[in-house]
Amino acid sequence: MARLIIKNANLLDGEQAAAPGSTVVVDGDRITEVRRGPGGASTAGDSAGGGDDRTVDLGGRTLMPGMTIGHFHGAYVEVGSSIAPFGLENPPAYSAIVSVRNLEIALACGFTNAVGAGSPCFIDPSLARAVEEGMINGPYTVPCSRELSTTGHSNDWAPWQWEVQAIGVARLCDSAEGYRLAVREEIKHGAKMIKLYLTGGHGVMSPKEQIEMTRDELQAAVDTAHSRGARIRAHIANKDAILMAIDAGIDVIDHADGMDAECIEAIVAHDIPVVPGIYFPELVLSNMEKAGQDNPGMRADLVESYTALRQAMSAGVKLCLGDDYGAIGCHHGDYAGEMVAYVKNVGLTPLEVLKMATVNGADVAGRGDEAGKIEAGRVADLVVVDGDPSTDIGVLADRNRIEAVLRNGEVKVGALPA
Repeated sequence: MARLIIKNANLLDGEQAAAPGSTVVVDGDRITEVRRGPGGASTAGDSAGGGDDRTVDLGGRTLMPGMTIGHFHGAYVEVGSSIAPFGLENPPAYSAIVSVRNLEIALACGFTNAVGAGSPCFIDPSLARAVEEGMINGPYTVPCSRELSTTGHSNDWAPWQWEVQAIGVARLCDSAEGYRLAVREEIKHGAKMIKLYLTGGHGVMSPKEQIEMTRDELQAAVDTAHSRGARIRAHIANKDAILMAIDAGIDVIDHADGMDAECIEAIVAHDIPVVPGIYFPELVLSNMEKAGQDNPGMRADLVESYTALRQAMSAGVKLCLGDDYGAIGCHHGDYAGEMVAYVKNVGLTPLEVLKMATVNGADVAGRGDEAGKIEAGRVADLVVVDGDPSTDIGVLADRNRIEAVLRNGEVKVGALPA
């Protein structure tokens, strides 16, 4: 089989500093050799090739791993701008088309994995299947359930349309038995990730201190998901709920508002990824301030989160990218805005943010052993960038500078240099 030999690359492998003059060899859908720098040692030795090998000179462009959106609402489009039941702002067929478009956008932005965080009408499983079968061009997709929580929780605000809300984003469950049934049915419909609304706060109407589920309900949901081979994530915005979820066996923590040193220690000990999602709250606050509305409480919460996230990164928490793209004012395709925010407002380095997007993101996608890094044996999910994101993360905000995106060794977006 002909190999693809990529030479003269500014290599960002997912963990180390950039290595100019590097070479990466791809055979089929796998990386077979990596040579860091012009005189660097090969990680796999010289692999045998044939006369049909294709050699590409990147001319110093950056080669980096495909990134992961760890919190993806594919069907969302300006959610919050209408009074329709949550997730049913548009007809299901239209929402599915929107989801296809948003997956295509994500791939064009360099994201080769997308992890669902809540989807109406059982759209996510169909999207994942369509990507796997090559029917649509998108990132590897982890399909998510609807968002499960109790009667009267933050997103249960349309009691006058029960019949249609039954297929919307919010699914209502009460009691441990109710959660067991709901999780089983969501998995039956194809979900591989179960989403819970454990608390209020972080962009929803109920206060962050409000815990929406009992411990028995939470434990039943976690145990049922794990018994059926699915993972489980939760919207959490206070310390007590974070610790309760960790103890129950949660797989992914969304937002983690209220995270302190005790939470960080427990998160590291249980190796749980955290997807903070600071970008959407920043946009909301910025728009309020532009309109002359003061919200000192929201500003204080963000500043507290910035401090906690710096501490979490230093302690070894697997922070990951992902936010409520598709919510009002927060558009799919603006993913690099979140990356810039982590550098500008949280104080992380561009290299730390790139690790969030690649290595840590692959863990959220359940692909930590095969994606997220450029090393021999891993899948060839690669991105060619005109510029160096490890010195200026903002180059990823210009889609024209993302020259090629490869999935499984095949160019899916753009083109490699001739």
